[in-house]
Amino acid sequence: MDEMTTSSAALDDDGTRDAADGTPERADGNRATGDPAADAPTGRDRTTRSAALLATLIAIPVTLLVAVLAFTKLAPDTPAAAPSPSATTPRAQSTAPVEMAAPALAARPATVCRALLSQLPQTIRDLNQRPVTAGPEQNAAYGDPALTVACGGAEPDFPATDEVWTVNRVCWHAAEQTDATVLTTVDRETPVTVRVPRSYEQPLQWAAPISDVIVASVPSGGAIPSGCQR
Repeated sequence: MDEMTTSSAALDDDGTRDAADGTPERADGNRATGDPAADAPTGRDRTTRSAALLATLIAIPVTLLVAVLAFTKLAPDTPAAAPSPSATTPRAQSTAPVEMAAPALAARPATVCRALLSQLPQTIRDLNQRPVTAGPEQNAAYGDPALTVACGGAEPDFPATDEVWTVNRVCWHAAEQTDATVLTTVDRETPVTVRVPRSYEQPLQWAAPISDVIVASVPSGGAIPSGCQR
């Protein structure tokens, strides 16, 4: 009697047998765990996760950059800073001599007026000093239209009910004319008259720097109105 034939795949010493295609196979029918083909899905999965992580790391900063650019574009523009008073464009001013009268003065008023004129500033606010046609020792002019300063004129005559104004310790009476406000001192030994063109607002403010010079050079005197008495 012939011996019983063995299975088509003989068992190896380690308990595995070769399959028909030559691939080692366990006795239980499963391929060996060392099979490269069996590990392939795990490697692909790791590669896929790495690629996804890299894509995420790149996408986050790009998204933030797009958001910042969008916010910057949509945000309202910062308003331009208002120019400071010192940056105001200077007035266009003529440099031609300003026509002014120069009545003869007695010795004392002439001396006082020369002291006043020698101390007047070269500019009053944004108005530059201009030459005058007569009496530079008693007259001065600034800007265009011209603001004028006249020293040694007549005492102003006005009703007692008129208002008077104290500006930097000098008492002024204001007379309104068609094209100007005429301010005259009423508390000084020698009167000083300032003519402020109508185009210059708040005429008493223009008298402030002149008042400072008057206090330093023109002595007090005369009957000071009650509105200016301290």
